[in-house]
Amino acid sequence: MSTSTTPQPEERLENAIELQDVAGLSQGQIVRRRFFRHKGAMIGLAVLALTALLALTSVGVGPVPGWWQWTPYEHGPVVNPGGAPTLSMPTWLGGDGFAIGAHPFGQDEIGRDIFARVMAGVQTSLMVMVIIGGVAALIGVAVGAAAGFFRGRVDTLLMRATDLVITIPTIVIGAVVGKLAGGVSGVVFALALGLILWTTLARLVRGEFLSLREREFVDAARVAGASDLRIIFKHILPNAIGTLIVAVTLLMSSAILLETALSYLGFGIVRPEISLGQLINEYQQAFSTRPWLFWWPGLFIVVIALTINFIGDGLRDAFDPRQKRIPSERKMAQAMEADSTAERARVSSVRGDQATDTGSGSGT
Repeated sequence: MSTSTTPQPEERLENAIELQDVAGLSQGQIVRRRFFRHKGAMIGLAVLALTALLALTSVGVGPVPGWWQWTPYEHGPVVNPGGAPTLSMPTWLGGDGFAIGAHPFGQDEIGRDIFARVMAGVQTSLMVMVIIGGVAALIGVAVGAAAGFFRGRVDTLLMRATDLVITIPTIVIGAVVGKLAGGVSGVVFALALGLILWTTLARLVRGEFLSLREREFVDAARVAGASDLRIIFKHILPNAIGTLIVAVTLLMSSAILLETALSYLGFGIVRPEISLGQLINEYQQAFSTRPWLFWWPGLFIVVIALTINFIGDGLRDAFDPRQKRIPSERKMAQAMEADSTAERARVSSVRGDQATDTGSGSGT
């Protein structure tokens, strides 16, 4: 009993529309086109860019001042009772009319502006996230590429070392590293965490290299006299870059949550430096009396983690050739109409040829 593999009309039309959309485009252009069409990724990218821009410009970076009137460490008179936020919602939302005021996020017990402190915490958390992602990517790619390409004893040695790090719970080893490096500076803390968060990436890269090293283009490069390093960096790694980018993006999302957890527990960034987790740890005693001290750091933690995840989903869909974009109803209708017109033209042509053949036979 034979099974038919002929695609259904709808599937055939979807494939035709997708091929028409990417006709004449390079692989890089196709990836960019798919990524920019991913609504969730675009929203996440826009929100993350606006958040970073707000954090960098409001309180400034290093010696460069920002446009906000308060600094993260500046004391001032407490405006509202208990340091309540001066931000007021519009009347149609039940407020007294929209107003920002001098301290829209409120103040702490000694008059420090919470907006300035939260923006400084966002800067630190973003910096830690980027450093952890970069360090983990470098180590993970190096270990995974060497293990997957050379195999044998090199693979066994590197993967057993990776398994040893994986067996230790991340939060435990992160707490130990954070206790040793967190009190030095945020940069040192991020570098230390990056040295322990590369294991998953290394295993993923190893799997990609084990698969790609058996391809024909690797054999052709080896026959042409290319060295092992050239084959790794010029031939195999570019073909694994899609998986690598997606994995690093999701790792950065996990990194900011880990930094927040460690700082909240007191094993991460400590004063006088400011991070979002450290702000929650500092104000935990006021949770029941002044909850706005937790609202804003928690909100920005969630926003940053979600936007990174959305961007990672968009990159995964863009690099995955198996992902197909469902055409709109209008495009499907136009394609079906064009397909019907082509079918009618073909039938008319066949009938005309048959009529011609019949007339020729009668004349003979």
